Amino acid sequence: MAVGIFDSGLGGLTVWSAVQARLPDVDFVYLADSAHTPYGVRTPDDIYELTCAATQKLFDSGCNLVVLACNTASAAALRRMQESWVPKDKRVLGVFVPLIEAMTERQWGDNSPPREVGVNHVALFATPATVSSRAFQRELAFRAIGVDVEAQACGGVVDAIEEGDMILAEALVRSHVDALKRKMPDPQAAILGCTHYPLMQDIFQAALGADVQVFSQANLVAESLADYLERHPAMIGEGAPGFLTTGDPQRVSSRATQFLRREMSFQAA
Repeated sequence: MAVGIFDSGLGGLTVWSAVQARLPDVDFVYLADSAHTPYGVRTPDDIYELTCAATQKLFDSGCNLVVLACNTASAAALRRMQESWVPKDKRVLGVFVPLIEAMTERQWGDNSPPREVGVNHVALFATPATVSSRAFQRELAFRAIGVDVEAQACGGVVDAIEEGDMILAEALVRSHVDALKRKMPDPQAAILGCTHYPLMQDIFQAALGADVQVFSQANLVAESLADYLERHPAMIGEGAPGFLTTGDPQRVSSRATQFLRREMSFQAA
């Protein structure tokens, strides 16, 4: 039994770790498109083509369901994939909706009209491609009204994390938070709209202040996936678990081990 998890690099391992803990009886095939990371500075068409190619590899590996554990792919490619590319017997899910439903305090699958919620000023930290897509604001508008979203494109953060340069990543996070607060001095909540960013969550929180509620994705996605699989058990495929990369497996394995602080072994996709 296997479910596919895709990310442009190693950030999706934060999601994999959470869903593996939440669903220990389900096997997962993780694919990192390390040869083409980062996605956040690419064009929408480029992101779409790369995401489709990676998702097809996971379908070919026996996965009927693929989770795009990449906000950039979810923002720039998911809707187009679902409308015109995904085969009828397969499913591809993104990571935005569980986060928005948690922030707006709506139950999974609640399709009632949008309504006022407890927060009015929200900071969104994401890659340039995610910010330019406005996908977060679009999905939020389906569920909430009266929410002001200020987005900050966090250039360089993913690159620094992928390279293992956490000192540079921390400096960049603090710089981006400062830039956001010049536009929105008093956010009530902050969205970490990239699966790499949970590794820097303490830095985001410290820079934003203790009174700002910071929403991260991994555990929320894990709960949503558990609910989805309970309702759609047939979507669990027949693939063997494993970790795949389009990059250099030895280098990616080393970075992943450093990333999660546990031994990780990737194979060539």
